[in-house]
Order: sequence, then C-alpha cells, then structure tokens
Amino acid sequence: MNADDNSLISASLDKSAFRNLLDEFLSNEDYPCVPAKSANNRDNIELLIGDNITQPMNDVELYSALLVFGKNLTLETIDNISFRTLMVIYRQPTNLSEEEFEKALWDRLQNLHNFDVIRGQNWDQNVDSDPNSSHFSMSIGGHSFFVVGLHPHASRPARRFSNPALAFNLHAQFEVLREKNKYDRIKEIVRQRDTEFSGGPNPMLDDFGNDSEAPQYSGRKVDENWECPLQHKEDIEQYDKN
Repeated sequence: MNADDNSLISASLDKSAFRNLLDEFLSNEDYPCVPAKSANNRDNIELLIGDNITQPMNDVELYSALLVFGKNLTLETIDNISFRTLMVIYRQPTNLSEEEFEKALWDRLQNLHNFDVIRGQNWDQNVDSDPNSSHFSMSIGGHSFFVVGLHPHASRPARRFSNPALAFNLHAQFEVLREKNKYDRIKEIVRQRDTEFSGGPNPMLDDFGNDSEAPQYSGRKVDENWECPLQHKEDIEQYDKN
C-alpha cells in the first residue's frame, strides 16, 4: 500500500474511527507521554477532524474551538481537573516529509494568529510573542499553548501518528503542575520513557525559559540556524500590509 492509498483510506474515516486510531496510539504501554495517556484514559482529549493540514479550510473551526477551550480552562478550573488537550487530526495528506509537515504546521498557526489580530486580541501577557525568545509560547485567543505536531513520517516514534495532527496544551496547566511541585517529576518520567521508546534522548527538548519552545512544535530536528516562520503582528494595519 502506497502513501496515496493511505490518503484515500483516511479521507473516508469518520470521527469515531479517528478516535479509535488515537486510542490505539496512546494505549501503547510504552508510549512516553504520561499526561497524554492520562488525558485519553479520562476522555479529556477534545477531538476535531480536519480535511487537509496544508489548506486553511478548517482554520476558522479550529480557532473557534480553541477560543472556547481556553476560556473554559481558567486557572481556577485547571487546579481542580486532570490534564486536558485539544487535538485536531487531519485526513490528509499522509505522505508529508518532516519539512513539509513543519511548513503546514506553521501555516496553520500563522492563520490562527491572524484571526487574533483581526479580533484585536493581544498575545498572552504571561509569555513572549517573539519566537526567538526563551519565553515564547503560541498565543491563541489570549491563552498560550504548547503545540505538539504528529504525522506519519516523523523521525521520533512518539510523534509518528497515522495522520497529520496538532495537539494544543494550555501552558497554564504546566504552571499549575509547577506550583504543586509535580512538574519536574512528570518531566523526568516522560523524558526517560521517551528515551527508552525512541532509542535515545530527544535533542530538541528543553525547559521553558531555557530556550525557545518553537523548534519543538513540529518534532523535526533542527539546528541553531533554524528560523521560525511565524510573523507576529501587532495590529490590523500590520496585518493588512501582509
């Protein structure tokens, strides 16, 4: 079966079938991301299905869902619930290279940011908007997210999913874990499990505040010369010029 055959099959799958694929992926006993496994077990992954990650046709739907997701998970509610994630799985294409997937990921994030600009929504003040900053995080609807990209041709097994997908994790959830002195322990467990699962440590991982998290989003290994394609825009006039 070639990549085109896979695209045809995935294009016919409904939401329940994609949910089953995700369940199978995360139920692997050795899968390293413990928070993701926990969220899935508790039915705390809000799932959207998109058509094509290289196209903008589902960006408005995704943006609207993220606005509600971020609004509902305030610091007060986060403190009393388990880890939650919003994830969008795209039907196609399933044959993207790591570079092509990375471009598609940032195209989607750029459009989501553009919607913020049109609405007059400011960047989350708890993080930086400069992708080169060690305190950068993707802001959508005034809430910062750590974005995890997955796709069939990811070099890291933990990112190698049947379809292109984006998982949005609120930064505020990690801050609550830090306040409860749980973050470092969970981080150590996940990184050790990932090393065992993948046969070696992930060279792109780093702690928030040490280096920009932007290079981590796509899962592709990049060097110090990598430049984030995201263009932060302050207002609608700057948006119109682009």
